[in-house]
Amino acid sequence: MTELFLIVGLGNPGQKYAETRHNVGFRAVEAFAQKHGLTFSKTEHRAQVASGAAMGQRVLLAKPQTFMNVSGDSVGPLAGFYKIPPERIVVVADDLDIPLGTLRIRRNGSSGGQNGLKHILQRMGTQDIARVRIGIGRPPGRQDPADYVLAPFRGDDAILAAQVQDKAVEALEIWLTHGIDTAMTRCNGVVGEAKPTSPMKKQSAAPPASDPPTNTPN
Repeated sequence: MTELFLIVGLGNPGQKYAETRHNVGFRAVEAFAQKHGLTFSKTEHRAQVASGAAMGQRVLLAKPQTFMNVSGDSVGPLAGFYKIPPERIVVVADDLDIPLGTLRIRRNGSSGGQNGLKHILQRMGTQDIARVRIGIGRPPGRQDPADYVLAPFRGDDAILAAQVQDKAVEALEIWLTHGIDTAMTRCNGVVGEAKPTSPMKKQSAAPPASDPPTNTPN
């Protein structure tokens, strides 16, 4: 266990935003930490951080406290301080243009309109950062998307969101042990979908898989 991996969950700080759709990245990383006995016990470079071992790897978990749109102001300095290259970083975030109940994992590509991810890519100077995007779906009717992302899940949506969160945690575990390609194969798609049952193998580098453009506020 020599290399350090950085797992970043995106959200807005403060209890006011804790249960909102926009904070699913925070909650997924918190669930990962709880599962592996890690605690967010300190603040570094404007992020709450937890460190330790998970899946046989050294990990650093981070929840930037800068507010979503300027997440790179935390992630850039944090990665620089610990000398963590882009290929050992993954960002977990919400996505308005992905249906609720769906997980979409990519090796690299554009931000797809997710402003927190966009700012990280700008600050890091590369699009070659893996991301786990958790679909929250579009708002119903004429509801303002900004209001929608800052509201909590309710009823059946809350149950489905919890299931996707668990799948995101699984994807992070697979990323650590078998690489991003296997995580994509095993976890991309709608929760409950049948996936290949062949044994997972550690992945070598593969050609980039870019994201299609999407439109997500904040």
